[in-house]
Amino acid sequence: MPLTGPRCSNALTCNTRRIAVQYPAMQQIHDHGQPDPQTILVVLPTWVGDFVMATPMLRTIRSRFAGTHITFLMEPNLRELVSGGDWMNECVQWPARDRRSPLRKEYRDLAWDLRRRRFDWAVLLPNSFRSALIARLAGVKRRIGYDRDGRGLLLTDRLPVKNRRDDRFVPIPLVEYYADLAETIGCDRPGDRLELFTTPDCDDSVQQRLASLGVADRRPLVVVSPGAKYGAAKCWPPERFAAAADRLIKTEDATVIVTCGPSEEPIARRIGSAMQRSGFVFDTPLLTLGELKSLIHRSDLLICNDAGPRHLAKAFNVPVVTIFGPTHPEWTATSYEAERIVRVDVDCGPCQQRVCQPGHLDCMRGVTVDMVFEAAAELLQIRAAATFSVQTDD
Repeated sequence: MPLTGPRCSNALTCNTRRIAVQYPAMQQIHDHGQPDPQTILVVLPTWVGDFVMATPMLRTIRSRFAGTHITFLMEPNLRELVSGGDWMNECVQWPARDRRSPLRKEYRDLAWDLRRRRFDWAVLLPNSFRSALIARLAGVKRRIGYDRDGRGLLLTDRLPVKNRRDDRFVPIPLVEYYADLAETIGCDRPGDRLELFTTPDCDDSVQQRLASLGVADRRPLVVVSPGAKYGAAKCWPPERFAAAADRLIKTEDATVIVTCGPSEEPIARRIGSAMQRSGFVFDTPLLTLGELKSLIHRSDLLICNDAGPRHLAKAFNVPVVTIFGPTHPEWTATSYEAERIVRVDVDCGPCQQRVCQPGHLDCMRGVTVDMVFEAAAELLQIRAAATFSVQTDD
């Protein structure tokens, strides 16, 4: 599978347009000649970015099984991310992380709640053992998922993993991984157009917060998201985020908002302290995930590490500059043209490690302020030209 964009020996900046790859059709386990399931349990991925990359699959399931009652089983932190969407009829949440042992009452209550609903199918998006176990304990008639992580005996329909090579997995775009699963259950193969929805309460909250700062109508609006749940190795230095933001304020007259999630406040504050020009750090109070959706939706550009907010921008058709370090771009590649991936080639990468084992972080430190600024300025100019064209046509 090719990397996104051209390959260079030193620094590279590229968009995420991939060479079209013909994937072999998956063998279907359900076709139009069979009765459709009346109820489907869809077990969602854990991470924010993984869920957003699953939305093309969720859309095609909803379209194919329009008359079926679809229930999502999801992490509590995804509730606001799912809010506003019409992919499902209802949502059920996993217990808190410290209460997920099958011996805990909360886990048994969840299994019983799912069992009484008498699901015909369970479609498992995560590869985890626990997702297959809960479907089995819930008595779901058909349990459909990839045969990996030791869970094969818990599944009724075990799908082969086409990117497994001996004892390792080669990079494949997650949207294609999910598309294979969708095709298997009789859906049309989805594209890779991500989608999300905002809600009026979060839109109003963000509008009021920006208005209180006097920047509700300022353009361009640039959001900087410097965190990464995966680990410190994925984080570009805060001082460089600050320098890139300063240059955008100076040259593009941008309004810059720095956002952060729980435990990421120190990073955001370091950026705010290092900035020489006026930006705004949304650290007190923190934005909810729903509010972050609304903020990114109304922005003109997002600058971030390879983390969940990147996919929010793509879902809302907002240009995004993504700084890559230890992770392989192909895992999360899509054909979205308004993204620029900024990264450097290093001998030890992409290593997929949460912490840099050699300790030098060359893959992140090699990404310069100039590289990020130039990618950001290009995207802002393209967006401004497109906006001007639309206004002229009107």
